[in-house]
Amino acid sequence: MSQETLPERPAAPAADTPDTPDTPDTPDTPNVPGTPAAEAAPAGEDIGVVGMLERIGSVVVPIAVGLYAVLYLAVGELYWTFGINPQQAGIDQAVLLGRLMGTLILLLLALVPVLGILVGLGWLIDKATLGAAGRLVQWIRARPWVAAALAALWCGATYWGLVSIVTDLTVGLMTSIAVGLGVLAFLVPFRLMRRKPVGRAGIKVLTGALTGIGLGFVLMLSLTQHAIEVRDTGQASLLLNLVGFQDQWTIVKNAEDDKPLYDGRWMMLLGESDGTYILYDCDKRETFRRPIETTNLGDIRLDPDRESGFRCGALAE
Repeated sequence: MSQETLPERPAAPAADTPDTPDTPDTPDTPNVPGTPAAEAAPAGEDIGVVGMLERIGSVVVPIAVGLYAVLYLAVGELYWTFGINPQQAGIDQAVLLGRLMGTLILLLLALVPVLGILVGLGWLIDKATLGAAGRLVQWIRARPWVAAALAALWCGATYWGLVSIVTDLTVGLMTSIAVGLGVLAFLVPFRLMRRKPVGRAGIKVLTGALTGIGLGFVLMLSLTQHAIEVRDTGQASLLLNLVGFQDQWTIVKNAEDDKPLYDGRWMMLLGESDGTYILYDCDKRETFRRPIETTNLGDIRLDPDRESGFRCGALAE
């Protein structure tokens, strides 16, 4: 009796086996704008400490660089009031860098509380209006033309200090110039730049740099006015002290016999360089030099008190 072999049952097809999510053959989808993975990412994702520092630095660094560049020019204008330049007073690049860095640190310390107060005030306004203020801000950010217009007007306003230095105009005319400049020069470019993330980042950098430059020109105008005041009254202001200007007065003496010169009048010591002292005679309103080897400085005083109504130029011809 022959034995017949039964046919084998065919195996189940591989398609019936469910794929696991850990299959290495499945390529990862890059999280780029416009893909479903990017759209599924949560909008309120935490950017982390490094991301926050990058965002803050993208605004603070351009402001600081622009402010430092203009403050360098402002210090030159300050000493030009006395007929010299900073190098003639012994203020080289290293000394000037140290003084201006101290000024920037003081400005930063003053602006941080102000920024915190503004943020807190904005939070209170948003709570008081039941979120209407926040929705208004989001509405403005969602309208490219509105956001570009605000940035353009701000950039136009940064030219206020420069216009004030170049010419003397009324407040209304200067406001018209700032608005017109912002609309004509910045509105359309900012609108086009907002189409891409790199353009929006460029707007931040440009706005920050112009803000620092505009603030620097305002400080330059103020420093020039205070320098004229110290030249005429012999009394320096707090603003001049903040940028490193030393209101230092001394009695000049002869090195041979240590006797006072110039009738023992007080002279402002502006600095020293190339073996000479740079002095300012308040009574004659003159700036002159004296060799260090033939000059002794006696009774040096910093920021001395002046009687009320004192003015320089009592012996000026």
